[in-house]
Amino acid sequence: MAGINKSTIARKVAMALSGLFLVLFLAQHLTINFTTVVSPSTFNELSHFMGTNFVVQAILQPILIAGVIFHFVMGFVLEIRNSKARAVSYKKFNGAANSTWMSRNMIISGIVVLAFLGLHFYDFWIPELVHKYVESHPDDPYRYYDETIAKFAGDPIRTGLYVFAFIFLMLHLLHGFASSFQTLGAKNKYQKGLAGYKSGTSKLIRNLTTAYAIVVPMGFVFIALYHYFNNL
Repeated sequence: MAGINKSTIARKVAMALSGLFLVLFLAQHLTINFTTVVSPSTFNELSHFMGTNFVVQAILQPILIAGVIFHFVMGFVLEIRNSKARAVSYKKFNGAANSTWMSRNMIISGIVVLAFLGLHFYDFWIPELVHKYVESHPDDPYRYYDETIAKFAGDPIRTGLYVFAFIFLMLHLLHGFASSFQTLGAKNKYQKGLAGYKSGTSKLIRNLTTAYAIVVPMGFVFIALYHYFNNL
């Protein structure tokens, strides 16, 4: 039993660390994408750098893809183990009364986000690979903005799918981001100190992670809606 518990804890820690890594990527991705609203030329410059830099393409991109795969696979593994545990524990107490919808349905929000990643890869990543390595087009540092806007202009279905997916990303982050810190022990760091300091630390983490979970996905929603309505 001790071995099983240690294995589960190790999986949760790995899940938390991979989640925090992906959270950093989301912030970076939003920062670059937001320049499509304020400065198309800056977006072209940043996208060209990211798309041609050797370190980004050969090292960081594979690490990112591996992180995404690992996070979702580990999520499914933990969900299976948790579902087996809940089958017993829910007989003893009302689980729904002691948890939020987000915490009980992380697998659902995760599946929606995973499906969205498939669409996102289809829209941007695969065409980029075809453009550079299959069709062997000459380098054009000014194409990125127009290619991005074309995905939303006059396409309410695609825009709606993006908005829907980012709302579920928000729900996923509202629980997952804060729980990552809890898994890593951040909320219990000052357990032996003053009770007020411990409470304040927990509240600070909760407030910051909640703000991030709302602002970042809604930032992506704003970008999608902006380009859709701006190109009607």
